Amino acid sequence: MKVGYITSEYPHPKISHAAGIGTSIKNLAITLVKKGVEVTVFVYHQNTSEVVMDEGVEIHLIKKQKYSLFTWYFYRKHIQNYVNTIVRNKNIEILEAPDWTGITAFMKFKVPLVIRMHGSDAYFCKLEGRKQKFKNFVFEKYAFKIAKAYIAPTAYAGQETAKIFGLDKSKIKTIHYGLKLENFENKTPEAYHRNRILYIGTIIRKKGVLELAEIFNKVVDENPKAELMLIGSDSPDVKTGASSTYQLMEEIFTDTAKVRANYLGKIPYNEVKQQIMDAHVCAFPSYAETLGMVTIESMAMQKPVVNTSIGWAQELINDGIDGYLVHPSKLDIYAQRLLGLLEDEPLCSSIGVEARKKVEARFDIDKNADINLSYYKSLLP
Repeated sequence: MKVGYITSEYPHPKISHAAGIGTSIKNLAITLVKKGVEVTVFVYHQNTSEVVMDEGVEIHLIKKQKYSLFTWYFYRKHIQNYVNTIVRNKNIEILEAPDWTGITAFMKFKVPLVIRMHGSDAYFCKLEGRKQKFKNFVFEKYAFKIAKAYIAPTAYAGQETAKIFGLDKSKIKTIHYGLKLENFENKTPEAYHRNRILYIGTIIRKKGVLELAEIFNKVVDENPKAELMLIGSDSPDVKTGASSTYQLMEEIFTDTAKVRANYLGKIPYNEVKQQIMDAHVCAFPSYAETLGMVTIESMAMQKPVVNTSIGWAQELINDGIDGYLVHPSKLDIYAQRLLGLLEDEPLCSSIGVEARKKVEARFDIDKNADINLSYYKSLLP
């Protein structure tokens, strides 16, 4: 089979941006290649136009363009024409694109198009209680309208997106993101920095980081040895207009907590694994995700995770068995979960073992790639 992916991000040195969407696409693409599938990735909004090979995947960088009028429309047509040319030349049978800002709105392709619900702007606006730009809603709704089918990383993300856009639920297939499990093995789970709490993700309000600052204040009050390690890009705050969300966190930290907090900023992806291994506990109190790659990566490394309790997270963790689920607004309960883990190493160990089992059963990319492949084939004429 021959499959194409349209995306604005993908982990590669020549590509300007990569985050959770890009990582999930790459995990799937490389696994499909190993199964004999020919995979082409189209990455738009790039600084140059170029074709590169990476682990068997052919990557087409599509240079960003500006037009005197209606750039949003004419650039989409440019992408459409480029993709259709490659689809024809390489006999690509199916295309997949993300839902974010409806990049495929007003595009027409020669083969079936699948939209994967990585998280639309409308979806995140709903979860965060923000007002969405009307233009973005129109683009996203139209992109869904012209797609043949949809894939959701969690049933929750699929259900909520269907409500927002009035989608036919029968066209939604839930397929979890997956990990290359051999890349996330922890052969020494008993070796870590005691009392270290790790957060990985953008430093942004919707990820619950302001609540995390308050939670950490409570943790340090009871456990002065606790430390908080934060990894991820800082961002402006949409509510206050502040240029740095981390500065807002610093304003919340008590003097004691501030000394025990360490913000590393964004670090290379290949260094994140070691930071997970070094952590005692991981905390992800997010208000807005479709699944949360860092959660399953941490679970694969046998780390006890205190996660949010919102919808999607309930498909990742069985509360009290392979992790904990606590709503980010429940500051005292969240802090007590963290403290309980820091004080009970056997509990950490048992939860870590169960977390690894959960990932092996539900988030193995090798198994999930087969599910994707079967679904793609079911959509062909």
